[in-house]
This record gives sequence, structure tokens and C-alpha cells, in this order.
Amino acid sequence: VRPPLARDSRRMSAALRRSLSGILLPRLRGPAPGTRGTWLVDSARALAVKRSDGGDSKRPPKGGTDAGPSKSSDDESDGSSAVVKYSEAEEIDTALGFLAIPTTSRPLFPGIAYPVHITNPTLVDAILKAADTNPFVGVFLTHPDGTSESGAAMQDGELLQNTDSIHHVGCLASIARVMPLGPGQGVHALLYGKRRVQIDHVVDKDPALRVKIKLLKDRNAPGAAAGAKEEGARADDADSDSEEKPFRRRRARRQVEESNNTRKAYTLEIVSTIKDIVKLNPLFKEQMQMFLDRVDMNNASSLADMGAAVTTGDGEALQEVLEELEVEARLRKTLELLKKELELSRVQSKISKQAEEKLSSDQRNYILRQQLKQIKKELGMEKDDKEMLINKFDERLKGKTVPEEARKVIEEEKLKLQSLENTSAEFNTTRNYLDWLTVLPWGLYKEENYDIARAEAVLDEEHYGMEDIKMRIQEFIAVGSLCGSTQGKILCFVGPPGVGKTSIGKSIAKALGREFYRFSVGGLHDVAEIKGHRRTYVGAMPGKLIQCLKATSTANPVVMIDEIDKLGRGYAGDPSSALLEVLDPSQNATFVDHYLDVPVDLSKMLFLCTANMTDTIPGPLLDRMEVVRLSGYVTDEKMAIMKQYLFPTARQEVGLKEGQIELDDSAAVKLIRWYCREAGVRNLQKHTEKICRKVALKVVKGAATPITIDDSNLEDYVGKPQWHTDRIYGDSTPPGVVMGLAWTSMGGSVLYVETVEAGVPLAAKARGGHGEEGEGV
Repeated sequence: VRPPLARDSRRMSAALRRSLSGILLPRLRGPAPGTRGTWLVDSARALAVKRSDGGDSKRPPKGGTDAGPSKSSDDESDGSSAVVKYSEAEEIDTALGFLAIPTTSRPLFPGIAYPVHITNPTLVDAILKAADTNPFVGVFLTHPDGTSESGAAMQDGELLQNTDSIHHVGCLASIARVMPLGPGQGVHALLYGKRRVQIDHVVDKDPALRVKIKLLKDRNAPGAAAGAKEEGARADDADSDSEEKPFRRRRARRQVEESNNTRKAYTLEIVSTIKDIVKLNPLFKEQMQMFLDRVDMNNASSLADMGAAVTTGDGEALQEVLEELEVEARLRKTLELLKKELELSRVQSKISKQAEEKLSSDQRNYILRQQLKQIKKELGMEKDDKEMLINKFDERLKGKTVPEEARKVIEEEKLKLQSLENTSAEFNTTRNYLDWLTVLPWGLYKEENYDIARAEAVLDEEHYGMEDIKMRIQEFIAVGSLCGSTQGKILCFVGPPGVGKTSIGKSIAKALGREFYRFSVGGLHDVAEIKGHRRTYVGAMPGKLIQCLKATSTANPVVMIDEIDKLGRGYAGDPSSALLEVLDPSQNATFVDHYLDVPVDLSKMLFLCTANMTDTIPGPLLDRMEVVRLSGYVTDEKMAIMKQYLFPTARQEVGLKEGQIELDDSAAVKLIRWYCREAGVRNLQKHTEKICRKVALKVVKGAATPITIDDSNLEDYVGKPQWHTDRIYGDSTPPGVVMGLAWTSMGGSVLYVETVEAGVPLAAKARGGHGEEGEGV
């Protein structure tokens, strides 16, 4: 069933349809070659159909009858036919239905063109049919959670099955152009918004959704123009008092003026805001120019619609503007969106300005540097980068005794560097390789100290006891004094934790007058940490031994390899096997690092290794080291260490003066015997520092000084004793009990050994004798 006007239009003559198209539309262009139903309709007049009598919309146009008008001469010359349009409210309201098209991002406003790509075959056929018969569709915004029939997110131009997923207030749009894209690719349709409409009910769902719509008219603000008309009517009422008529009329005029002034103020502010946006954001210039050219500034409704349409607001906010029928409220919402757009443009302009300033500053600095470099080069004050690098490498090698093999490699790499481009990856690799080769201390040795008395004084100053280690260092100095030079040795200090194995290494380096370098191999599982990486790897570096030479700048430092008994083993190799070459005096003179790939002499180094036990050290590695064992400290040695080293150091660290604290010998003995029984002095150091901190707190609170710590008040500072007496019996033990000694991690302990009679097995009793299994201790 066709709409009434569409049914009547078929009976109109070609001349009448041609004359109507001349009034309503610009001259329609025929289909483009190769396209079907391509229409170009003027967006400003597509809905403005003039009725000849201005009255009943169901009457035929002037000059025509139901039978149809006569043909015009123009129509005879042009075979194209016009399309009947719905213009008046009555015609749209009486239409049986319009095709519904969804839009997902933002709603369509009256006066705005909207391109849409349609791929659904059913909807494509419906659009092409509508373009040939009734080129009007309803465009409605989908809800944020709207989904298509397949359950996926709704897309523009999809086929709708119902109205649940769309807003019921939308825009009636004319199909201005339809361009088929080819088989299976759908069509491009250009829609032009005309009027606000609201869905009344669904007319048909097959094949596409068609809805009955009704026009939405703008309305004035309550109490403004409508109120003014009511007041005017009251003023003209014959029953009203004649004296009140002028007053009511003036009030009605004043309300109208206030309403008009409010609209005018909104209009001016919207236009001013748009101009500010154009100044800040040039991307809006073309869009705003179209806005200013096409919008009547005196039409507040069109101004509000167009102003909201050009913003980048979200779809729901724009939908609120579309659904607002009160003109002043719509102007206010549009102004809010434009103000947000203006603020966004200001932030964008600020960010763009900052980026441009930085870019221009960097470009200016780069240009100035290049000019300065060129000027210096012309004056002979500066050379290019390659020459500077070569000169730097040559300067480093001055005064060094570089082996022939290493010098040959260095010269080859220098020639290679000169032939490479600065921007190539190989250039950086070669430069780093030359940097390591030239920074090593080839043939640079620190002067030896052969003064045994000085070495002994240095060792006694920082360490108490350790006679075996001190004697071994004195022997090392004596041999060097007689031979005139010293050879590298490998010493391994084995002892319990806290006896000073690591700290003695620094004292040995100070006594010998050498540089000291320490690294720990506890948990090490990568051979590259010892022998370096291959240069082909990204981020390749030499091993710890080569890094030691660079850090100390001497070829004879004291190197301490800590925790050698805790070496690991992983997928990357066995580090203990890699250390065999390093710690072998007959092999380390030609040590080859994977990164340098040239022999390096390590024979002048003094290697000191530390371990808690020798059981976990591999046999071949232990065989290459000279083991020096450090036993635990006895009470007298701990007393001396505490008085000479630990207590003065702890007092200075907390800021106490010598006269503010006194530590009695009785407190020191009690602390050593009943709190700190371990072989080392690390726990004793912690308790000493704890005592000093508590005394410092008392001094700050105003306690009288000096504060004395003895065995009577020691528990106030360190708490209850952790150990108690081991004596169970009195002065003598009962029969069958003897005293024994046992080794413990604390150094050892006295134990009671008691003999008891063991039970005799039944088998032995049956034989009538006491076998060896029947007796025992």
C-alpha cells in the first residue's frame, strides 16, 4: 500500500511533476553512468514543498487534478521524472512508514549531511527502492549497549529488527545520493537531515524495519512567549477591567522581549564561541565556514542544531540536544558542548605549542652546532668524529707496553673504524671494542712495598689475631724483596662466618700498597661472568677479570673472589671450570677473554678466595689454591677485638663521646659467654651496637653521664641470655658418666657421655651365653 500522495503522484502528468520539481528542488540530475538511482538533491529545499492553496494537504497541487496535469514543454524535452516528497506535517503523519537506519557514533541533526556505507543486501535493496520512489528515511542513534542480530556491536547502516536498540527520537532524512560500489560491496548513501521525528509504532519488519513517525515541533520556554500570548488574550478580554489592560499588555510585551533577549544572548555567545574555536583549532575552519554560510543566525533552532553537530561530543550528549524541544534549553546545551570543545581546543593548542617550541629549539640548536663545528673545522680547531676517536685511542696507548698480538689487533680495528660510517651498527661495535682494548693497563704495575715492618703494622692495626694469614703475607713480601719482583699467588681463606676473611683482604692490599678489587661468585652460573661474552651479542661485555683491570688501572691488583665454595652450575656452563684457567699460575699469563679475544697477563695478580668449607669446592680448583684456615676466636681474643675495634667503632657511629659510656670487663665477658658464642664476631658486633644505641637514647633524654654497663645491668640493654650453663652435675660426675667434647657451629661444646646396659637378645639367652650383641654402650 503506497502513501496517499505517492498514489496520487502516479496519476500526475509529467508536466505537473516537472513544474513541482522546479519549485521544490533544483534540477535533478540523471543517474551517473554505471550507477543506479544516483540522486543529487539540494539539501536546503528537499522538504520545502509548496501547496498551491496553502490549505488542505490532501488536495492536489494547483494546476493539477487527480487525473493529472498537462505536460510542459520542458518535460517533453527532458525525460527524467521527479520524485514525490513529503513536506507538510499532515503528509508525513499520514504516511504509512519510513525505513529506519541506525547510526552508532552520533545522531543526525536537521540540516546536516550524513554519509553511510550499507552492506546488508536487504537494506541495500530497500534504500535503492526508496531512492526511486520515496527518498526519505528515519535515522536513529543506537543505545551504547545495542547489539546486532548476530550479537556483535551495532554498526552504522545495519539492518534493524526492532526498535529496542535505538532511541525513539531521531531525524527524518532525505536520500540525497546513492552510489553502488559493486557486487557484494553495498552502496554509499548520502543522507541529509530534515526534521525532528519520533517513532510512533512499527509498521513492518519484513524485509526491513519500517516505522510510523510523527513530527516534533519546537516550543518556547514556559512563561515566556506562550505566557505573553496568554496575558495578551487576557488584556483583550471584554470582561477585564479597563485599567488593567495597559498593564497586562506591557507585561506581555516585556516577557516577549526578555525571551527574545535570552535567545539573542545565547545566539551571540554560541557564535562567539565558534569563532574562538576556529582561532585555536584550524581543523574546524572549513567546517565552521560551512556552518556560518548555511545557518540563519536569526533562527535559534537551526543554530542550536548546527552548533551541536559540529562538536566532538559523545553520542548520548548530542542525543539529549536532539531530544530537547524547548529552544532555549537546546541553546543552553549546545553552548555547554561548544564550551567543552573550546576548552579542549585550548588544551590541544597548548600541547601543540609546547611541541613546536621544543622542536624549533632542538632544530635551532642542531643548526648552530653544525655551523660551529664547520667553523672550527675550517679554522683547524676541531677534527671530525673519527679522527677524534683515533686520537683518543692513540693517546691512551702512550706509555703502555702493549703486547705485539694486541697491538696488531688494535691497528687493524683502527683502520676498520676509519672505513665505516658513523651511523652503522658495526661502527659502534668496533668503537666499543677499541675502547676496551686501549683502556686496559698494558704493562702498568703499581709500585711494590717490601717493608715488612710497615705491612705488619698495617695488619695489626685493623685485625687482631690471624697469625697464620699475617705470617703468610710477610713471607710473600720477603720473597719479593729477595727476588726483586713478586709473582701472583692464589690463597684461599677457609673459616666460619664472621671471622674476618673478607675484611682481611682490604688490609692485605693496603699492606702491599696495591689496588683492591672484590667480586662474589656465590650462586654464579654463567661462564660469561668470568670469560666475557662474544662481541656478536647485543650488549656484550668482557668478564669480571677484564673489568677489574679497567677499574683498578693496574696489572697487579689484589683480587678477592668471595664465596668460592658456593659456585653454581647452569645451562650457560660451569663457572668453576672457567676459573681453572684464571687460578692456575701456569696458565693465567695468557688468559683469553671471549670479548677481547687477545691474551691478557694475569700472573701478577694476587688472588684471595674465601670459603666457609672446602667440601663443595671442586677438586681441580681446590688443588690450584693454597688453603689457609681461620679458626674461631676464643674468649680472650673476642675481648680484645671488642675493646680495640668493635666498641670504639660502635660508639663513634652513634655519636657518643668517650666519657659518656663505659663498658665494664664483666659485662663484656658475660656478653661473649652467654650471648655470642659463635666462632666469629659478627653477632658480638650487633650486640655492641645495640648497647650503644640504647645508651644514646638515654643521653638524649637527659640521663647522667657516664653511663656504665656491667654484668648487673647488661640484661637491661640486650635482654635475657641466650645460653645457660652446660654443667648438669656438680663437681664430680656419677659412675658411668664421663665428659666429652663435640664440634658445633659455635666452635665446640662439652657433652656428658653416659653408659647404660643394653638389652640381651632372646636368641643369645637361648644359647645360654652373652654374645657381642648383648652388650653395648
